[in-house]
Formats: sequence, C-alpha cells, structure tokens
Amino acid sequence: MKELSELNLLHTDCLTVSGKTIGEAIQNAVNMNPEVIRPVDNPYMKTGGLAVLKGNLAPDGSVVKRSAVVPEMMKHSGPARVFDCEEDAIKAIKGGKIVPGDVVVIRYEGPKGGPGMREMLNPTSAIAGMGLGSSVALITDGRFSGASRGASIGHVSPEAAVGGPIALVEEGDIIEIDIPNLSIKLDVSDEELARRKAAWTPRQPKVTTGYLARYAHLVTSGNRGAILEIPKD
Repeated sequence: MKELSELNLLHTDCLTVSGKTIGEAIQNAVNMNPEVIRPVDNPYMKTGGLAVLKGNLAPDGSVVKRSAVVPEMMKHSGPARVFDCEEDAIKAIKGGKIVPGDVVVIRYEGPKGGPGMREMLNPTSAIAGMGLGSSVALITDGRFSGASRGASIGHVSPEAAVGGPIALVEEGDIIEIDIPNLSIKLDVSDEELARRKAAWTPRQPKVTTGYLARYAHLVTSGNRGAILEIPKD
C-alpha cells in the first residue's frame, strides 16, 4: 500500500478500523524486500494481470490474463475456427487441424450453454502442447482458471446460448484482438451480423431436467457474475 501511495492510487485520508487514516497507518512502512514487493519504479507489470476486452464480439466484455500473454500475441488478427463444444475443439487441436494464426472459438460453454460455464483449461493446454501457444488465440464464452496461459480470452458476454455475437461467428471470419487497447472485434459488418442474428435460433439445452436445468434457466451472463435471477417474464 505504501508503494501504491507513491503513485497517488490510494485515498489515504480514508479512516481504518484502528481510528487512523490509511495515510497515517502506512506512513512509516518500509519495503524490506523489493524483489517480493516491487517498487513503483520497477514493477513486474505497469498494468494489472487481467484485462477486460470489449467490442462487437463481446459487447458486455471478455477477460484475458494479460500477464500470461506473450508479446507477439498482444495484438493478433486471424481466421476463426469455430467449435460448438470443448470436445470438438480439443479433437481438432490434437488432430493438427489448427495452424499458426488461427483464432479458436469455443462457444455454447457459458453459464447457460455449458451449463455451468465449464473451465477451458484442456483446450489451452492442447494448444500449448502442440507448440501453438505463441501463434494461436482462443476465445470462449466459457471460463479459465489461473493455470491457463497464452492469448486465452474467456467470459465472452453475452454468451452464445442467448444469441450473443459469439453465436454468429462463422468459420473463416477474421477476428482482431488488441489487448493493449482493450479491444476484440469481429471483422463483419453490422448489417451482416443483423442478418445472421435474424436467422439464428436458440439451441436445445444440453440438460433439460434436474438442478442443472433449473440453473441454466435462472443463471445470468458471465459479466454479471453468473448469478441466479428469476426471469421477469
């Protein structure tokens, strides 16, 4: 906190439970090991480890672990390779059907579509295992854990199961990723997206009975934390 205060990133006049302000509480703090707590003039990164990307492919946002992306993938443009489930994507990756420059799109794995917003660690591991970690991006309405690495962009919202733009991506569409500028774009005109949207129909839920069916019916989008909410209609 003392290091952050050097950049005026804290409200140091806020009171703490001790009765002192934050400024008073940290004024005599000493950084005993600058390799553990980096000083502000030598940060591990100047930005946070996560970045939220928005654009016509993710109007409500998507999340990437920026700290795990190699420099050459911070900006990437490539053709979409579209899969409607995790298993199909893994089969294609391990089968050598994904090549450098591709953007793997795994959809219908969000909170409703999964159901349950499955973790997409296996596809990212497969990409790395095939030696494609520095040349292939992955985009999904599913989620990632802290173990994922590479240009793995998850939590795309709205998800495919509710007709989000990720459901409208077609094989070969060019997707542009610009992490420094927090942008993710599908290089398709608004008119074409509207045409695809009009032709799109919801998919039959993967689970139709029991608690998972109830969950899928009540769960909200990933950008809202996938909380449960009774539909107003």
